[in-house]
Amino acid sequence: MSAVVELDAVERSAILLAFEAGRLLRDRVGRYTTLEFKGEIDLVTEVDKASEALIAAGIAAQWPGHAMLGEEGSTTGVAVDGAEWVWIVDPIDGTTNFAHGYPHFCVSIAVARDGIGEIGVIYDPNRNELFVGRRGRNAQLNGHPIGVSDTLILKRSILATGFSYVREHRHDQIAQWTTLHDACQGIRREGSAALGMAWMAAGRTDGFYEKPINPWDISAGAIIAEAAGATVKTYAGAPYSVFDKEIVASNPHIHEELRRAVTTGGDG
Repeated sequence: MSAVVELDAVERSAILLAFEAGRLLRDRVGRYTTLEFKGEIDLVTEVDKASEALIAAGIAAQWPGHAMLGEEGSTTGVAVDGAEWVWIVDPIDGTTNFAHGYPHFCVSIAVARDGIGEIGVIYDPNRNELFVGRRGRNAQLNGHPIGVSDTLILKRSILATGFSYVREHRHDQIAQWTTLHDACQGIRREGSAALGMAWMAAGRTDGFYEKPINPWDISAGAIIAEAAGATVKTYAGAPYSVFDKEIVASNPHIHEELRRAVTTGGDG
């Protein structure tokens, strides 16, 4: 199987699994039966675990040599360390929203090969929106090409971000928010980093930043955003890797201005 044909097949699998998991989420929103806390305010439901198990089983059946890094700990039976192919999965990005019946959450699936992000898939079951990005190809929303905004200066931009579940990190993030709020037109915080990145890729906002954050929250969004023409880097300005735990992403026009503002307003 050629590399392109293999990537095409993996992409189709990721899309189908995202749809399957998304249907589960849509059917169960507001109807979960167990609620656990992984931290003081970081929660998980049995639907998170069921969604992730569904995806893990699908990967194992279709791609038995592939590994999976999932937020809730599900695996395909293949170790992540040393694996050529790694799927990075958030079965519900926006679990707090999901648990409260707030209709802003999604399934996020990234696929990396030899540590390089190749495929990003984000499915929003509330709006039936499927975002897909592939390294070296154009990003799409429901099969139609998308691209980042053309906003030229930070002062005219709308940004998106998130806050950590670790309260100690929030002090720096609030200081950062204060600095950036004065530097841009407005900031949105909707509770799903994956959708925050996807919406930026579609030009609905102009930039996204967050630190610290986990790879399963942003890796798919980063791949989609780059495919849509975004500049995606770490706070230090290095190219973003799918396993990094910080991100600054925006259209190319405002990126350096945004990165400077981010790294001077808080813990950057």
